[in-house]
Amino acid sequence: MTSTIKVNNIQNQCGQNIINENSNTITLGASGDTIALASGASQTGFGRTGTVDWQTGSIKTGTFTAANGEGYFADTSSGTFVMNLPAGSAGAIVSVVDYTNTFQTNFLTVTPNGSEKIGGVAASVNLSTQGQSVTLVYVDGNEGWKNVQDSTSNVTGTSFITATGGAITECGNFRIHTFTGTSSFNVTALATVPTNNVVDYLVVAGGGSGGARDPGNANGGGGAGGFRFHSCQTNFPTATAPAHTKNGPAGLPVSVQNYPITVGAGGASVGPAPGGVVGNNGSNSTFSSITSAGGGSGGAGAGGKEAGGNGGSGGGAGGGQPGGSPIALGDTPPVSPAQGSNGGQGGNVSPDQGAGGGGGAMAAGTNKNATPTNGPGGAGGGLPSGFGANGVPCGSFRYYAGGGGAGVSPDYAAGTGGLGGGGTTSTAGTANTGGGGGGNNAGSTSTSGAGGSGIVVIRYRFQ
Repeated sequence: MTSTIKVNNIQNQCGQNIINENSNTITLGASGDTIALASGASQTGFGRTGTVDWQTGSIKTGTFTAANGEGYFADTSSGTFVMNLPAGSAGAIVSVVDYTNTFQTNFLTVTPNGSEKIGGVAASVNLSTQGQSVTLVYVDGNEGWKNVQDSTSNVTGTSFITATGGAITECGNFRIHTFTGTSSFNVTALATVPTNNVVDYLVVAGGGSGGARDPGNANGGGGAGGFRFHSCQTNFPTATAPAHTKNGPAGLPVSVQNYPITVGAGGASVGPAPGGVVGNNGSNSTFSSITSAGGGSGGAGAGGKEAGGNGGSGGGAGGGQPGGSPIALGDTPPVSPAQGSNGGQGGNVSPDQGAGGGGGAMAAGTNKNATPTNGPGGAGGGLPSGFGANGVPCGSFRYYAGGGGAGVSPDYAAGTGGLGGGGTTSTAGTANTGGGGGGNNAGSTSTSGAGGSGIVVIRYRFQ
């Protein structure tokens, strides 16, 4: 049998809410009992215990806004997203945990409300440690949200860029975004120090394809795609090519926005024909205000079609034009510093007339040699692997934008492709280097080498 006592208030004679007048203490229930509030009722005056109510029935898989007093399970297995903090008030508390242990692959960004702070810094923070869980309590306007519990590391507002897009790797203090196809670079938060909002870049366009003819004179190699970059390191020495001196004048400042990325395709290969077929130019690559021009086409070894095409680097000329074929120009359109080099000149010495190599980022394509060899492609530019472990490896450097070699012909050996992905006879330039394709084998039915596709790499300080 149960009894019910209904009163409006429990007070002593002085108006205090007590039962025991001698100790001024209210005792509800006995040891082991459970005190329950009716459905819909609320409590005041007891305060929080420093914990949160975990939202186990609502796993977060996309951007959301947290509420005071709640804890969340964040599933970033499908990609990075944002947890927006509520407006801060003293004592507000929020927790979050890595639900699928994937923060190290796809981080969770925690963003304060308006100009409020995390750990004294008015900026977002990335949670990027596998299995990480944090609890944040809002203290005051000076420090904002303070991390009071962290399973793995201390959390404060970051003073560096936060961004997504491409394949993301890290090297030392730098985060590297590599784009091998058309995509976007999305800056979601800026650094608090303006100098940390400047990014390094590498933008390489698609290489041109080589020329083709069957039978007849030798065919020119395709020019490399335009090569433009800036890094906080300059003049990288190399063992097998001239020291790199094309560092851009300044990095690019970025803002919170989405930057479309275009990665240029290489020029398509061409089939042989008795009249000769000129190769195709590569396509441009772009990032922000930086555009690199596609590499120039290789010329064909036939009357009237010997000239290579102008481009980021010029295509090599085919053999056969009286007086020597014209030289195809690199760095077209011109930029400072130059994005590429000229193509090589073809020969006009019978019986079988040699061709020139395609230009590369660092060196011009070679004219048809006096020896029985067609012109090699010009060398491309080298960057240390700390800028990204892609490109054609040579020691600790990666090379891009090598010119295509002139194709083999009955009287002359093939010209080699330039360091940085340039192709040889009927061989394509290496994908995602912007290398030029090789000229075709003038004594066969093979097609010319296609140009290698380009690449875009963006690098910035993240810690």
